[in-house]
Amino acid sequence: MTVPQWYVVHTYSGYENKVKETILKTVENRDDLKELITEVKVPTERVFEKSEDGKQKEYDRKLFPGYVMVKMIVTDETWYIVRNTRGVTGFVSPSSNKPIPLTSEEVSAMGLDIDEATGQVKIEIGFKQGDLVKIDAGPMEGWTGTVTSIDKSDNSAVITIPMFGRNTEITVDIVSLSKAN
Repeated sequence: MTVPQWYVVHTYSGYENKVKETILKTVENRDDLKELITEVKVPTERVFEKSEDGKQKEYDRKLFPGYVMVKMIVTDETWYIVRNTRGVTGFVSPSSNKPIPLTSEEVSAMGLDIDEATGQVKIEIGFKQGDLVKIDAGPMEGWTGTVTSIDKSDNSAVITIPMFGRNTEITVDIVSLSKAN
């Protein structure tokens, strides 16, 4: 089972909320997408401003104008749905065909997966110790190995991979791993 990851989608300026609502409406109308596209966010911050007449005005300001964050499992279908949503210009990545997920550090810095109760970053783990996993991103992309340990506080896992004729332990971000079939 692949775990949904955060991706950044570039939109026309001012279309962020419309894009968010359109994607959420599409997911709501199609049951097969509910497990594939799990969250859509337009990060905002609460701003207080004094008007000319001395009254304090309060509003939400977009942290990243022109961008929408989508937590999803990339398939041909989900890529097509998000990419062809009205107002979307594309995924933020070096290649228009293969979006690159945000790293756990970027997700944490943006506050996308914060558990309200603990204040910690939420990471969904689709595997356990002893499972065979595939590395989906980074310099070891495509390699498979066995999970030796999981460190939820650091959002990393130690996996053992066969390299140069012997088993080698490496530490990988949890979001870069998926359970191998």
